[in-house]
Amino acid sequence: MTDTVFIEGLTVETVIGDYDWEREVQQRLEIDLEMKWNNRMPGLSDDVTDALDYAAVSEAVRRWFGGHQPRLLEKAAEAVAALIQNEFEVEWLRLTLRKPGAVPGARNVGVRIERGI
Repeated sequence: MTDTVFIEGLTVETVIGDYDWEREVQQRLEIDLEMKWNNRMPGLSDDVTDALDYAAVSEAVRRWFGGHQPRLLEKAAEAVAALIQNEFEVEWLRLTLRKPGAVPGARNVGVRIERGI
């Protein structure tokens, strides 16, 4: 199966970083998600309950960042990936987490991980 559901450019404001000053300010992160999901059933039924609810996934990601203040992007990526896989029964996902403006002269820095089968 090669079906996916994606969320592109989800933004969250959160405390993230290892430097002292980063622990005192909110910074914007950008998140892209690709999630393996069989779209055949919702495609045939036209019933939202058969689909992966991308609004609920987005809210779960925002909720996680609202309750956590990780130091590293890697920690955030691992935790968010595990949350999505567990809460939404997603077998495979690719998550890109960007921290715009973190490095002078670079538009973005970040991490990309894939988890699952």
